[in-house]
Amino acid sequence: MTAVRPEGRYQPEAGPYGGAQQYGGVPHDVGQAGVPYPRQHQAQGTPEDVWGVYEQAVEPAEGGPEYPWLPDQTLQLRLPADAVEPAAEPAPPTGGRAERRRAAQGRTSVRSGNGRRRAKGRAAGQARPRESAVVVGARFVGELCITLGVVMLLFVAYQLWWTNVQADAAASSARDQLEQQFDAQPPAQPGQPAPDPNKPEAFAPGKGFAIIYLPKLGLKFPIAEGTDKSAVLDKGLVGHYTNTGMPGDKASNFALAAHRNTHGEPFRYINELGKGDKIVVETATAYYTYEITGGIPQTSPSNVSVIKPVPNGSGYAGPGRYITLTTCTPEFTSKFRLIVFGKMIEERPRSQGKPAAITGG
Repeated sequence: MTAVRPEGRYQPEAGPYGGAQQYGGVPHDVGQAGVPYPRQHQAQGTPEDVWGVYEQAVEPAEGGPEYPWLPDQTLQLRLPADAVEPAAEPAPPTGGRAERRRAAQGRTSVRSGNGRRRAKGRAAGQARPRESAVVVGARFVGELCITLGVVMLLFVAYQLWWTNVQADAAASSARDQLEQQFDAQPPAQPGQPAPDPNKPEAFAPGKGFAIIYLPKLGLKFPIAEGTDKSAVLDKGLVGHYTNTGMPGDKASNFALAAHRNTHGEPFRYINELGKGDKIVVETATAYYTYEITGGIPQTSPSNVSVIKPVPNGSGYAGPGRYITLTTCTPEFTSKFRLIVFGKMIEERPRSQGKPAAITGG
């Protein structure tokens, strides 16, 4: 390209840089008069933000600069390189394809790292030696112990909770049936004897025939014939010792047994009964009220003398109308027996209503 230079003013060799010196790859030429320099060199890639728009070529004014067509910023660009501060790098774009490219490269690196770790894990697993028989046996024993522990916990929950639920339901049903029978039966004459166990109309084993009240404890439970565990006691019933006296007998010991723990727990708190507390037995014909006189805190399970007509350890001197309550002790064991003795103080026909011990009168 032919550059236009004013006559007599362009000195190629003049100056410290030389007329043919290039600055940033752009020839030190001046464009055609009146035409902005960058437009003339846009095809060659001259940056517009470096050179700016050049003034048209004019004759230098007298006393003015030798090269008036060169703007001041062009002279500033001719300073020595060590005096020019480097331009700050533009901030990386915050969006667009560049950022997405960097994010994709980061995800690729993470995936590659995860893949390498998985490969290392598989290699380590393949290289792991087989476990010995001792280790396998120990693991089996540990798992067996855990299983047994869970089974034991379930069994304890069944014994201490579920058996009570079942027994309470069975006892409530039996008590309701007895009360309905007592209310439907015509009142008996005073002094009517209790059923004779030796006759066919005697109570069958497991069949309820009376209700016992423990007013101090606020409890009442049905009484069934016999002390069979599955047929009577485990159903939440109070069992009557077969061949012992009945409440209507003129001289006898009405002996009863019941669970202290599990299966309804009818006698759990009889240890809280003391001298002077009352026990009431309701039958189809009458209410029988007993007063507690004492007991035995702990005795052998084989001590059957406590259910004799005149119970041993009761302090009674001769025959009478007695009641004996027996249950296991200590709680949650059957090592010993707890005994409570009482003596009848009132026989009240049903026609006269409930005794004061029950009504609180």
